[in-house]
Amino acid sequence: MDLAVDLSARGDRATAIYRALLGAVRGGRLTTGDRLPPTRTLAQDLGVSRNTVALAYERLVAEGFLESRVGAGTFVAALATLPVRAERGGVLRPRAGWTFVPTQVSGESPPPPYDFRVGIPDASLFPYDAWRRLLTAEVRAGAHHPGTYAAPGGHPELRAAIARCIALSRGVSADADDIVVTHGTQQALDLVARVLVEPGDVVAVEDPGYPQAHDVFASHGARVVPVRVDDEGLVVDEVPPEARVVYTTPSHQFPYGPPLSRRRREALLDLADRHGIAIVEDDYDSEFRFVEGPLETLHALDRHGRVLYLGTYSKTLVPALRAGYVVVPESLRAALRAARQLADGYGDPAVEVALARFISDGLFAAHVKRARTAYAERRDLLRRELDHRLGEVITVVPSAAGLHVTAVFADPGVDDVALARACAAHGVAVDALSAYAVGPGRRSGLVLGYGALRVDSIRPGSALLARWVEETVPSR
Repeated sequence: MDLAVDLSARGDRATAIYRALLGAVRGGRLTTGDRLPPTRTLAQDLGVSRNTVALAYERLVAEGFLESRVGAGTFVAALATLPVRAERGGVLRPRAGWTFVPTQVSGESPPPPYDFRVGIPDASLFPYDAWRRLLTAEVRAGAHHPGTYAAPGGHPELRAAIARCIALSRGVSADADDIVVTHGTQQALDLVARVLVEPGDVVAVEDPGYPQAHDVFASHGARVVPVRVDDEGLVVDEVPPEARVVYTTPSHQFPYGPPLSRRRREALLDLADRHGIAIVEDDYDSEFRFVEGPLETLHALDRHGRVLYLGTYSKTLVPALRAGYVVVPESLRAALRAARQLADGYGDPAVEVALARFISDGLFAAHVKRARTAYAERRDLLRRELDHRLGEVITVVPSAAGLHVTAVFADPGVDDVALARACAAHGVAVDALSAYAVGPGRRSGLVLGYGALRVDSIRPGSALLARWVEETVPSR
């Protein structure tokens, strides 16, 4: 390849080569998939050292314009030829590698008649009057020093209330200083990724699993590796030992269902200790347990400060209350607080103190108890309907907590995505199990939430669902 590079001017030659290659990519002279000459060859052609060329290549790889393939060479990256800044007649484009788009928000359209969507609690169960009184008491002139900035880690009262609550309900031993308050699980994951993940680091996630966790880590440049899930939860033996982070939902695997077995909990902690891996434990809905004696959290079993424990109030209370937290090892306290400060400064002090008093006054525990009773009734009825109407073609995966159940088709060839689409067209909103997987060996099934489902709509909704399954699974 002939490359015109002016090296006559005094200055950094690596920068001159970088600018020449960048100009060739942006100008269309180098296009996606073009192979660049080896650093040694280009160095000889230009009369410079090999290290000089290597520095230019490395900078372009880091910025996403080039990609290095082991054993093959260096190539122009797939999105490198898109304009990265506004030019005459051009448009702004996201950085190379940014392929994420916002998903449809559930509140943007009216709920379907039979709403089996996942992760949506029943907002009518929330004690609005009690919450309004608490919040009104905090939103008043002179409260919480509105002329100053608040602590990025969260209000001390809320952090202390969370520490007491999770110690009693989940056996998580933590001080208030160990807790960073966040705007839900999504922000907690983003902060963890900011602090722990460098571009190219391996992050292991469950497969099937929580799609937003996969996307958060990928957005920070991680190489996200899916790890298979079976009836004991995450298959720990398949976690790559070079992983920097493992993301898992051990109390109620999302979306499949089973908890991580005690044997695998110990194996995961041992793996993390031997290889210096951070474990992100997302305990997203275990407040709604339907059996006694839950397994200990990974955080409670951790003896070496490897586990970051995530919790959220968006599912236990209402999604509109964007409140969550992460319990971090002492070694990461300052970094997570700094990351929160960089992300959005701090939370709303009035809301945080109101939530602290909601918890401390026993209102949170009372709400969880009432909601658990309501959800248990819906869960039992839904399971009976599924067994009665679809017991010949599906198997409901055992689970002991949460706001959804998962049913797997006996016939792995069932197109669950097409089935979910057909159901949605007729007012029955369900999720396809295979849509939560990214690796090979996807299971075919349905994930059915019951949090937002009225009791009187479970039977007719299940009947409609069974009708569309009959058309999709002719062998029934």
